Amino acid sequence: MAQEPRLQEPRVVVGVDGSPGSLAALRRAVPEAAARGAVLVPLLAGCPSDAAARRLLDAALRHAVGGWPGGVVVRPVVAPGPAGPALVAAVGGPEDLLLLGTDGHRHHHGLPHLRGARTEHHCRTHARCPVLTVPADPPVPYPGPQTGPRTPVRAA
Repeated sequence: MAQEPRLQEPRVVVGVDGSPGSLAALRRAVPEAAARGAVLVPLLAGCPSDAAARRLLDAALRHAVGGWPGGVVVRPVVAPGPAGPALVAAVGGPEDLLLLGTDGHRHHHGLPHLRGARTEHHCRTHARCPVLTVPADPPVPYPGPQTGPRTPVRAA
C-alpha cells in the first residue's frame, strides 16, 4: 500500500514569549528541528506589532541559542489572539512537534500560572502532534563579588 506524500515540510513549532520557559523550549527546539530535518517555527502570539515581534524574537534567539541558528530553516509566525489556538493552527500533522516552555511558577494553592496552564491544556487537547513541555532552566546562584583572598583589615 503506497503512503500518501506529505504536502508540507515537517515542523517544530515552539511558543516564544521571552519568558525563561519559552527560552528553554526554544533552546530545545533548535536541535530537534535539525535532527528531524524540520522547519523551526517560533510562534509569537498577541504581539502588538510585527516590529515588536521581531525585536522579541531576535532577543529570544540571542539569549537561547546565541542568535539565528545556522543549518536550520527558521520561519517565524506572528499570530493575533491567544497562544493556544495559534500554536495548534501552526502544526501541520502528526510528524510535527510542538514545544511549550513552563516556568514552574505556582500561585495560590499550588495551581500553575493560569495563562500558561490554559495554553498547555489547549495544545494537549487539540494538537495533532506530540506536545513537549520544557521546564525553565534553574536559576544560577549569584556567587557574590569576587574579591580574591580575604585579608584582615586593621584599624589605624
